[in-house]
Formats: sequence, C-alpha cells, structure tokens
Amino acid sequence: KLARKWGGHGRYGVVSAYGSFHGRTLGALHATGQPAKWEGFQPLPEGFRHVAWNDLAALEAAIDPSVAAVLLEPIQGEGGVHPATAEYFEGVRRLCDERGLLMIVDEIQTGLGRTGEWFGFQHFGVEPDVVTMAKALGNGMPIGACWAKRDVAAVFQPGDHGTTYGGQPLAASAARATLEILERVNAPQLAERAGAEFRHLLETVEGVVQVRGLGLLLAAELAVGLDAKAVAADLLRGGLIVNAVSPTALRFAPPLIVSETEIAQAVDLLSAVLADHLSKA
Repeated sequence: KLARKWGGHGRYGVVSAYGSFHGRTLGALHATGQPAKWEGFQPLPEGFRHVAWNDLAALEAAIDPSVAAVLLEPIQGEGGVHPATAEYFEGVRRLCDERGLLMIVDEIQTGLGRTGEWFGFQHFGVEPDVVTMAKALGNGMPIGACWAKRDVAAVFQPGDHGTTYGGQPLAASAARATLEILERVNAPQLAERAGAEFRHLLETVEGVVQVRGLGLLLAAELAVGLDAKAVAADLLRGGLIVNAVSPTALRFAPPLIVSETEIAQAVDLLSAVLADHLSKA
C-alpha cells in the first residue's frame, strides 16, 4: 500500500524474486515468488511480477514505468536459505535510485540480530527505503512494524492505513522490553559467534554437502539420495526441531542465546540420524 500511494496513479507494480516468501494475505501471497502457493487463491491482486533471485539483469529487464518498488529478502528463508550477494543488493539500490523506485527489504525472518547484524541488509552496505519486521520484535508476542524514510512515510495520511490492534499497548510494551534485552545481550554478536561455531560443526557432518546462510539462520544441503523431510522427522523424534526448507535441505534457526553445548548436541544428533539414513540409501 505504501509503495502504491508513494508511486501515484499508474505506478503500482512491485517486483520481487522467485523463491521469496512475504506472507499469506492476498497481496503478500502474490508478492511471494512461489507459484505453487498461489493455487487455490486465484485470482490474486494484480501488480506483482517476479524475477530470478540474485540476477540483476533480470530485475532490470522487469522494470517499466508502471513499477513503483522492488521487494526483496536479504536471505530467502522459506526459499532455502539463500543469501543475497553484496553485488546484487548494491545493484538493486543503484537501479532504484536511477529509476526512482522504492527499495523495500523484508526483514521479518532476518531482522533484529539473527544474521549477525541488527538487520540483514547491513551485511551488504546499502540503505533501503522501507523495512518490514516482526517475529523477533515481540519475542512471541504478536507484533509487526514497518520502517520507512520520512519522505516516504509522509505519503500516508490519517485513514490511509491502520489495523484493529496496531500499536496496542501490550504488544508495544513487549516489543520495547524485547529490544532492550536484545541490545543488552548484543544479539548480533551472539548470533555471529554461535553461527560460526554451528557452521563449522555442520561442515564436518557426513551427509552434509554444503552449509549456507548468515549468523544463526543456516541451511544444510544434504547429499544426493537423502530426503530432508524424513531426516527432519527423525530429528524431531530425537528432540531437535528443524524444518525441511526444500526436499534436500534442512533449515536451522535456533534461539540467539543457544549455547555451545546445545549446538554440539544438535550436531551429534544430526550426525547419528544422517548416518542411519546413509546406511539405508
């Protein structure tokens, strides 16, 4: 809504990436670059188009005078934990500046310390125009927020946007307390240190062929023949919660205060489960 109001009549398009995930309400669903999730909810709102991830040329080719904004994640979480490159985000920022577009960064999964920076875009040295966040903001209390540069935010006038419970005192108080604690414990530093240890151990596990991600948002790509969903189910039975973010990859997003002992226990369990699956492959 903010991008459309800012763009004005005739400039309503939003370009996002295939493999992205931005939500399940109708507009956010169409922004999500996963066509399989669209089925059953057609027709979706118009104005969204999708391009290949990390492909600046494809993005540039998709921009025409009807486009108002580009919407991207710093790391495609639901898409398999695929980080953007610095070159890509720098190029997107340059394109948006040249064409007069908003650069919107979805930090709902990556924001507030998880990647080793307060926000994922900070890894790439760019400054977006709009940032969305939620999840960690309330530490379990439902709350979301949207940042925008002052001149962009100013296009919203009273009555343009609102929610029944938006800004309600309980959720806002929970968010304030959460932010105070995240700052006190230096959440990005915790995620960076624990993530480095976790990545190192994951890379030693037989059956893991690649580890990708940033901080404490990681994915382990499994060897050919291993079924990530079946592995995740066995890990759950062993007491470790992960998800099969693709048919061949497991996503790990532990608490930011995870200990070295807990990381070692998780990797030991993963090693045992993968060894069992490899013996049957």
